[in-house]
Amino acid sequence: MLYKTHGVVFRFTKYGETSIIVNIFTALFGLQSYIVNGVRSKTSKNRIALFQPLTLLDLVVYHRENANINRIRELKCLYPYQTITSDIKKSAIAIFINEVLNKTVKEESHASDLCNFMIHSFITLDTITLGVENFHLIFLIKLSRWLGFGAFNANEVLGARMADQEIEKSLEQLLKCDYEQTIQMNNAQRRVLLDLIIKFYSDHIENIGELRSVQVLREVLA
Repeated sequence: MLYKTHGVVFRFTKYGETSIIVNIFTALFGLQSYIVNGVRSKTSKNRIALFQPLTLLDLVVYHRENANINRIRELKCLYPYQTITSDIKKSAIAIFINEVLNKTVKEESHASDLCNFMIHSFITLDTITLGVENFHLIFLIKLSRWLGFGAFNANEVLGARMADQEIEKSLEQLLKCDYEQTIQMNNAQRRVLLDLIIKFYSDHIENIGELRSVQVLREVLA
C-alpha cells in the first residue's frame, strides 16, 4: 500500500552501479530502508542530493509489513536548508548529530513524535543565529528523553562522575533551556559538558563506541 509521510534521511549506501539503499526515519514507520534505482546515473539530474544525511523529506512510500527494504513512489524536499550546508559550525554540528542518530535511534514506538522533534530541531539549527555553539548539547539532552533515559537534573547525568560547581550549574541550565536560549560558557566548559553527556549516553546505550566526529566538532567550535 501507499502512504504519505515525512522523513529524515540518516544515511545511504551505494547499491549496484547506479542505485542506493537509503535509511530514513519516517513519521509513520520509524526507521526504514528504501532502495532507489538509477539515482547515481548521469541522467538522474542530481537527485542524489535529496538523500544526503539529515535532509528533510515529504514522501509517498510503498510499505509492506516485515519487509526489509521498501520503495519510494514520490519524494520532495520538505525544507531546503539555507545555512547548515554553508556555515562551518552548523555543518560540524549536523555531522556530529547525524553520527549520534545512526548509533542510537533504532525502532521507536513513538515514531511520529520523534520524527517531528528531529524536523523541528534541524529547521531551528538552520535558522538560529545565536547560541549555535550549544545546540548539540541541548539536542543530546532532548534526544535522550525521546530515547527513554533522559535526565531532568544534573545528578542523573553525572551519576558517580564528579564535576565542579560551574560545570554543574551550566548542566542544570542546559537541562532546562530551549535552542533559542543562550547560556554563557567558554569552549573548555563546553568540551567538558559534551564529554559528560556522551558518557551519560554510554551508560544507557550498549556499543555506542567512539564518536569519530567529536574531534572535528571540537576543533570547529574552538
